Amino acid sequence: MSSPPASRRIRVYHFCPWADRLEDAAAFLTRLPSLDLRPRVSDPANADLLRMARLDCDWHGENTRCFATLAHPAIQFLPAQVTGIPGLIDLAQLKRPADEEAWLILDGQNPQKAAGAIGKVLTFFTRAGGRVLFYAFDEASRTMPCFSEIAPHLSVLIHDESPLSESARARLSPTCFITQRSWVANFTPFSTPFQDTPDDRVLFLGSKLGLTPHRQRQLDFLRKKLGDRLVVFADHSVGVGERGALNRFKVSLCPEGRKFSTPAMARAHTDRPFWSGCLGSVPLSENSRAGGRLDELASANLIVRYEHADLDSLWAATQHALALPASERRRIYDHFNQHETIGAVVTAHLAAS
Repeated sequence: MSSPPASRRIRVYHFCPWADRLEDAAAFLTRLPSLDLRPRVSDPANADLLRMARLDCDWHGENTRCFATLAHPAIQFLPAQVTGIPGLIDLAQLKRPADEEAWLILDGQNPQKAAGAIGKVLTFFTRAGGRVLFYAFDEASRTMPCFSEIAPHLSVLIHDESPLSESARARLSPTCFITQRSWVANFTPFSTPFQDTPDDRVLFLGSKLGLTPHRQRQLDFLRKKLGDRLVVFADHSVGVGERGALNRFKVSLCPEGRKFSTPAMARAHTDRPFWSGCLGSVPLSENSRAGGRLDELASANLIVRYEHADLDSLWAATQHALALPASERRRIYDHFNQHETIGAVVTAHLAAS
Protein backbone atom coordinates (compact mmCIF):
# COMPACT_ATOMS: atom_id res chain seq x y z
CA MET A 1 0.00 0.00 0.00
CA SER A 2 1.57 3.28 -1.11
CA SER A 3 1.92 6.21 1.29
CA PRO A 4 -0.22 9.30 0.74
CA PRO A 5 1.57 12.17 -1.00
CA ALA A 6 3.34 14.65 1.25
CA SER A 7 1.16 17.67 1.94
CA ARG A 8 4.00 20.21 2.20
CA ARG A 9 7.08 20.90 0.11
CA ILE A 10 9.94 22.48 2.05
CA ARG A 11 13.36 23.61 0.93
CA VAL A 12 15.85 24.17 3.74
CA TYR A 13 18.54 26.84 3.49
CA HIS A 14 21.35 26.57 6.04
CA PHE A 15 23.60 29.46 6.98
CA CYS A 16 27.07 27.95 7.46
CA PRO A 17 30.05 30.26 8.11
CA TRP A 18 32.36 28.05 6.03
CA ALA A 19 30.19 28.24 2.91
CA ASP A 20 30.37 30.93 0.22
CA ARG A 21 27.62 31.82 -2.26
CA LEU A 22 24.27 30.07 -2.18
CA GLU A 23 24.65 26.51 -3.54
CA ASP A 24 23.26 23.00 -3.27
CA ALA A 25 24.17 21.48 0.07
CA ALA A 26 25.23 18.24 -1.63
CA ALA A 27 27.77 20.08 -3.78
CA PHE A 28 29.11 21.97 -0.77
CA LEU A 29 29.52 18.77 1.24
CA THR A 30 31.31 17.08 -1.66
CA ARG A 31 33.96 19.80 -1.89
CA LEU A 32 34.21 20.43 1.86
CA PRO A 33 37.04 17.91 2.57
CA SER A 34 39.28 19.60 -0.01
CA LEU A 35 38.37 23.18 0.92
CA ASP A 36 41.52 25.31 1.22
CA LEU A 37 41.30 26.86 4.68
CA ARG A 38 44.54 28.85 4.52
CA PRO A 39 42.86 32.09 3.35
CA ARG A 40 40.42 31.81 6.26
CA VAL A 41 42.91 31.78 9.16
CA SER A 42 45.09 34.55 10.55
CA ASP A 43 48.35 32.61 10.12
CA PRO A 44 48.25 30.11 7.25
CA ALA A 45 51.68 28.74 8.24
CA ASN A 46 50.44 27.70 11.69
CA ALA A 47 49.67 23.97 11.51
CA ASP A 48 47.80 23.95 14.83
CA LEU A 49 45.59 26.84 13.70
CA LEU A 50 44.82 25.06 10.44
CA ARG A 51 43.96 21.88 12.33
CA MET A 52 41.55 23.75 14.57
CA ALA A 53 40.01 25.40 11.52
CA ARG A 54 39.54 22.01 9.85
CA LEU A 55 37.83 20.60 12.94
CA ASP A 56 35.51 23.61 13.10
CA CYS A 57 34.80 23.56 9.37
CA ASP A 58 33.95 19.86 9.37
CA TRP A 59 31.79 20.20 12.49
CA HIS A 60 29.71 22.97 10.90
CA GLY A 61 29.59 21.01 7.67
CA GLU A 62 28.10 18.10 9.59
CA ASN A 63 25.31 20.43 10.71
CA THR A 64 24.63 21.15 7.04
CA ARG A 65 24.57 17.41 6.34
CA CYS A 66 22.02 16.84 9.10
CA PHE A 67 19.76 19.64 7.87
CA ALA A 68 20.07 18.38 4.29
CA THR A 69 18.81 14.90 5.18
CA LEU A 70 15.61 15.71 7.05
CA ALA A 71 12.70 13.33 6.58
CA HIS A 72 9.04 13.35 7.61
CA PRO A 73 6.05 11.43 6.18
CA ALA A 74 3.96 14.60 5.74
CA ILE A 75 6.72 16.71 4.20
CA GLN A 76 8.55 16.49 0.91
CA PHE A 77 11.98 17.91 1.66
CA LEU A 78 13.46 19.35 -1.53
CA PRO A 79 17.25 19.38 -2.05
CA ALA A 80 18.68 21.67 0.61
CA GLN A 81 20.91 24.64 -0.06
CA VAL A 82 23.63 26.29 2.01
CA THR A 83 25.07 29.78 2.12
CA GLY A 84 27.85 31.65 3.86
CA ILE A 85 28.17 35.39 4.30
CA PRO A 86 28.90 36.04 0.58
CA GLY A 87 25.64 34.33 -0.37
CA LEU A 88 23.34 36.26 1.92
CA ILE A 89 22.59 38.65 -0.93
CA ASP A 90 21.43 35.61 -2.96
CA LEU A 91 19.12 34.67 -0.12
CA ALA A 92 17.68 38.17 0.06
CA GLN A 93 16.90 38.07 -3.68
CA LEU A 94 15.49 34.56 -3.62
CA LYS A 95 12.53 33.76 -5.87
CA ARG A 96 10.67 30.58 -5.01
CA PRO A 97 7.65 28.72 -6.45
CA ALA A 98 4.35 29.44 -4.73
CA ASP A 99 3.93 25.79 -3.64
CA GLU A 100 7.34 25.64 -1.96
CA GLU A 101 8.09 26.68 1.63
CA ALA A 102 11.48 28.26 2.23
CA TRP A 103 13.01 27.78 5.69
CA LEU A 104 16.33 29.33 6.67
CA ILE A 105 18.09 27.53 9.52
CA LEU A 106 20.48 29.50 11.73
CA ASP A 107 22.42 27.70 14.43
CA GLY A 108 24.73 28.23 17.38
CA GLN A 109 25.86 31.83 17.50
CA ASN A 110 26.70 31.99 13.81
CA PRO A 111 24.34 34.92 13.06
CA GLN A 112 26.83 37.14 14.90
CA LYS A 113 29.31 36.58 12.07
CA ALA A 114 26.92 38.52 9.81
CA ALA A 115 25.89 41.14 12.37
CA GLY A 116 24.73 44.36 10.78
CA ALA A 117 23.66 42.58 7.59
CA ILE A 118 21.72 39.56 8.79
CA GLY A 119 18.72 41.58 9.97
CA LYS A 120 18.36 43.30 6.59
CA VAL A 121 18.62 39.95 4.79
CA LEU A 122 15.95 38.42 7.01
CA THR A 123 13.66 41.36 6.35
CA PHE A 124 13.71 40.65 2.59
CA PHE A 125 13.61 36.87 3.07
CA THR A 126 10.55 36.91 5.35
CA ARG A 127 8.71 39.57 3.32
CA ALA A 128 8.93 37.16 0.38
CA GLY A 129 7.30 34.44 2.50
CA GLY A 130 10.41 32.74 3.86
CA ARG A 131 10.52 31.58 7.46
CA VAL A 132 13.42 31.35 9.89
CA LEU A 133 14.33 28.74 12.51
CA PHE A 134 17.13 29.52 14.95
CA TYR A 135 18.60 26.63 16.96
CA ALA A 136 20.76 28.58 19.39
CA PHE A 137 23.25 27.56 22.05
CA ASP A 138 25.56 29.02 24.71
CA GLU A 139 23.07 31.55 26.09
CA ALA A 140 22.60 33.34 22.78
CA SER A 141 19.96 35.73 24.11
CA ARG A 142 22.51 37.04 26.62
CA THR A 143 25.86 36.59 24.89
CA MET A 144 25.15 37.13 21.16
CA PRO A 145 24.83 40.90 20.53
CA CYS A 146 22.93 40.55 17.26
CA PHE A 147 20.13 38.50 18.86
CA SER A 148 17.92 41.59 18.90
CA GLU A 149 18.62 42.06 15.19
CA ILE A 150 17.28 38.65 14.15
CA ALA A 151 14.65 38.08 16.87
CA PRO A 152 11.69 39.85 15.17
CA HIS A 153 12.08 37.63 12.09
CA LEU A 154 12.08 34.23 13.82
CA SER A 155 9.24 31.73 13.35
CA VAL A 156 10.92 29.14 15.58
CA LEU A 157 13.47 29.59 18.36
CA ILE A 158 15.09 26.57 20.03
CA HIS A 159 17.40 27.68 22.84
CA ASP A 160 19.25 26.29 25.86
CA GLU A 161 18.43 28.99 28.42
CA SER A 162 16.03 28.85 31.32
CA PRO A 163 14.75 31.49 31.07
CA LEU A 164 15.51 33.63 28.03
CA SER A 165 16.61 37.13 28.88
CA GLU A 166 13.56 39.37 29.18
CA SER A 167 14.95 41.99 26.78
CA ALA A 168 15.52 39.30 24.12
CA ARG A 169 12.08 37.77 24.61
CA ALA A 170 10.50 41.19 24.14
CA ARG A 171 12.06 41.40 20.65
CA LEU A 172 10.50 38.13 19.46
CA SER A 173 7.33 38.05 17.39
CA PRO A 174 4.22 37.00 19.34
CA THR A 175 3.81 34.19 16.80
CA CYS A 176 7.33 32.77 17.31
CA PHE A 177 7.28 29.20 18.60
CA ILE A 178 9.79 28.95 21.46
CA THR A 179 11.32 25.77 22.94
CA GLN A 180 13.95 25.37 25.65
CA ARG A 181 16.23 22.45 24.70
CA SER A 182 19.91 21.63 24.75
CA TRP A 183 21.86 21.54 21.51
CA VAL A 184 21.89 17.83 20.76
CA ALA A 185 23.94 15.57 18.46
CA ASN A 186 24.92 16.69 14.97
CA PHE A 187 24.74 13.08 13.83
CA THR A 188 22.96 11.49 10.91
CA PRO A 189 20.77 8.95 12.76
CA PHE A 190 22.17 5.42 12.97
CA SER A 191 25.24 6.38 10.94
CA THR A 192 27.43 4.60 13.50
CA PRO A 193 26.65 0.91 14.13
CA PHE A 194 25.92 -0.33 17.63
CA GLN A 195 28.86 -2.05 19.33
CA ASP A 196 27.72 -5.24 21.08
CA THR A 197 30.96 -5.77 23.00
CA PRO A 198 32.68 -2.43 23.64
CA ASP A 199 35.79 -2.02 25.75
CA ASP A 200 35.00 -1.86 29.46
CA ARG A 201 36.45 1.64 29.66
CA VAL A 202 35.38 5.24 30.27
CA LEU A 203 36.11 7.99 27.73
CA PHE A 204 36.45 11.67 28.49
CA LEU A 205 36.59 13.86 25.39
CA GLY A 206 37.21 17.55 25.91
CA SER A 207 39.61 20.40 25.29
CA LYS A 208 42.66 21.82 27.01
CA LEU A 209 40.71 25.00 27.64
CA GLY A 210 37.93 22.95 29.19
CA LEU A 211 40.21 21.23 31.72
CA THR A 212 39.02 23.45 34.53
CA PRO A 213 39.92 22.61 38.16
CA HIS A 214 36.35 21.32 38.51
CA ARG A 215 36.83 18.82 35.69
CA GLN A 216 40.43 17.96 36.53
CA ARG A 217 39.44 17.00 40.08
CA GLN A 218 36.96 14.46 38.70
CA LEU A 219 39.45 13.08 36.19
CA ASP A 220 42.16 12.71 38.82
CA PHE A 221 39.69 10.91 41.08
CA LEU A 222 38.60 8.48 38.37
CA ARG A 223 42.20 7.89 37.30
CA LYS A 224 42.95 6.59 40.81
CA LYS A 225 39.90 4.34 40.66
CA LEU A 226 40.12 3.11 37.08
CA GLY A 227 43.75 3.42 36.06
CA ASP A 228 44.14 2.95 32.31
CA ARG A 229 40.44 2.12 31.98
CA LEU A 230 39.92 5.90 31.93
CA VAL A 231 40.89 7.36 28.55
CA VAL A 232 41.27 11.13 28.34
CA PHE A 233 41.31 12.99 25.03
CA ALA A 234 41.83 16.66 25.88
CA ASP A 235 43.10 17.98 22.57
CA HIS A 236 40.02 20.03 21.61
CA SER A 237 38.07 17.30 19.84
CA VAL A 238 38.20 14.61 17.21
CA GLY A 239 37.21 15.09 13.61
CA VAL A 240 33.64 14.22 12.71
CA GLY A 241 34.94 11.39 10.54
CA GLU A 242 36.68 9.85 13.55
CA ARG A 243 33.77 10.01 16.00
CA GLY A 244 32.33 6.66 14.98
CA ALA A 245 35.41 4.83 16.27
CA LEU A 246 34.62 6.08 19.78
CA ASN A 247 31.76 3.57 20.02
CA ARG A 248 34.37 1.15 21.32
CA PHE A 249 34.07 2.79 24.77
CA LYS A 250 31.26 1.53 26.99
CA VAL A 251 30.87 4.78 28.98
CA SER A 252 31.33 8.45 28.05
CA LEU A 253 32.05 10.88 30.89
CA CYS A 254 30.25 14.21 30.39
CA PRO A 255 31.03 16.66 33.23
CA GLU A 256 29.51 20.12 33.41
CA GLY A 257 30.68 22.35 30.54
CA ARG A 258 32.54 25.52 31.46
CA LYS A 259 29.77 27.67 29.93
CA PHE A 260 27.01 25.79 31.75
CA SER A 261 27.47 26.89 35.35
CA THR A 262 25.25 29.99 35.13
CA PRO A 263 21.67 29.91 36.48
CA ALA A 264 20.19 30.14 32.98
CA MET A 265 22.12 27.06 31.83
CA ALA A 266 21.33 24.83 34.82
CA ARG A 267 18.92 22.61 32.86
CA ALA A 268 20.98 22.32 29.67
CA HIS A 269 24.12 20.36 28.89
CA THR A 270 26.87 20.30 26.28
CA ASP A 271 26.27 18.09 23.26
CA ARG A 272 28.50 15.32 24.68
CA PRO A 273 25.76 13.19 26.30
CA PHE A 274 23.73 13.35 23.10
CA TRP A 275 26.30 12.19 20.61
CA SER A 276 27.67 9.70 23.15
CA GLY A 277 24.21 8.13 23.22
CA CYS A 278 24.13 8.08 19.42
CA LEU A 279 27.37 6.07 19.50
CA GLY A 280 25.91 3.53 21.91
CA SER A 281 28.09 4.63 24.84
CA VAL A 282 26.38 5.21 28.18
CA PRO A 283 26.28 8.98 28.85
CA LEU A 284 27.60 9.68 32.35
CA SER A 285 26.40 13.23 32.94
CA GLU A 286 26.93 15.71 35.75
CA ASN A 287 23.94 17.43 37.27
CA SER A 288 24.00 21.19 37.80
CA ARG A 289 24.50 22.74 41.20
CA ALA A 290 20.81 23.75 41.20
CA GLY A 291 19.69 20.32 40.01
CA GLY A 292 17.26 19.40 37.26
CA ARG A 293 19.76 19.04 34.41
CA LEU A 294 18.39 16.76 31.66
CA ASP A 295 15.65 15.55 34.04
CA GLU A 296 13.60 13.74 31.41
CA LEU A 297 16.56 11.69 30.19
CA ALA A 298 17.67 10.90 33.73
CA SER A 299 14.14 9.87 34.78
CA ALA A 300 13.90 7.54 31.79
CA ASN A 301 17.32 6.00 32.61
CA LEU A 302 18.67 7.18 29.27
CA ILE A 303 21.62 8.85 30.95
CA VAL A 304 23.38 8.00 34.20
CA ARG A 305 23.54 11.22 36.20
CA TYR A 306 25.76 12.06 39.15
CA GLU A 307 25.46 14.98 41.52
CA HIS A 308 27.39 18.18 40.97
CA ALA A 309 31.02 18.02 42.19
CA ASP A 310 30.22 14.92 44.29
CA LEU A 311 33.00 12.36 43.86
CA ASP A 312 31.17 9.60 45.74
CA SER A 313 28.16 10.10 43.47
CA LEU A 314 30.48 10.11 40.44
CA TRP A 315 32.01 6.79 41.43
CA ALA A 316 28.68 5.12 42.13
CA ALA A 317 27.32 6.35 38.78
CA THR A 318 30.46 5.17 36.96
CA GLN A 319 30.15 1.68 38.39
CA HIS A 320 26.46 1.59 37.46
CA ALA A 321 27.13 2.74 33.89
CA LEU A 322 29.91 0.18 33.38
CA ALA A 323 27.59 -2.59 34.61
CA LEU A 324 24.71 -1.84 32.22
CA PRO A 325 23.91 -4.78 29.93
CA ALA A 326 23.92 -4.58 26.14
CA SER A 327 20.12 -4.46 26.07
CA GLU A 328 20.10 -1.19 28.07
CA ARG A 329 22.84 0.31 25.95
CA ARG A 330 20.88 -0.63 22.84
CA ARG A 331 17.80 1.12 24.28
CA ILE A 332 19.90 4.24 24.87
CA TYR A 333 21.39 4.03 21.37
CA ASP A 334 17.97 3.67 19.72
CA HIS A 335 16.45 6.57 21.66
CA PHE A 336 19.25 9.02 20.99
CA ASN A 337 19.42 8.23 17.29
CA GLN A 338 15.64 8.55 16.93
CA HIS A 339 15.03 11.62 19.08
CA GLU A 340 18.23 13.41 20.17
CA THR A 341 19.81 14.57 16.92
CA ILE A 342 19.59 18.10 15.55
CA GLY A 343 17.81 16.75 12.49
CA ALA A 344 15.09 15.08 14.57
CA VAL A 345 14.59 18.20 16.69
CA VAL A 346 14.38 20.54 13.70
CA THR A 347 12.10 18.21 11.73
CA ALA A 348 9.62 18.04 14.61
CA HIS A 349 9.49 21.84 14.81
CA LEU A 350 9.09 22.29 11.06
CA ALA A 351 6.26 19.75 11.02
CA ALA A 352 4.49 21.58 13.84
CA SER A 353 4.90 25.05 12.30
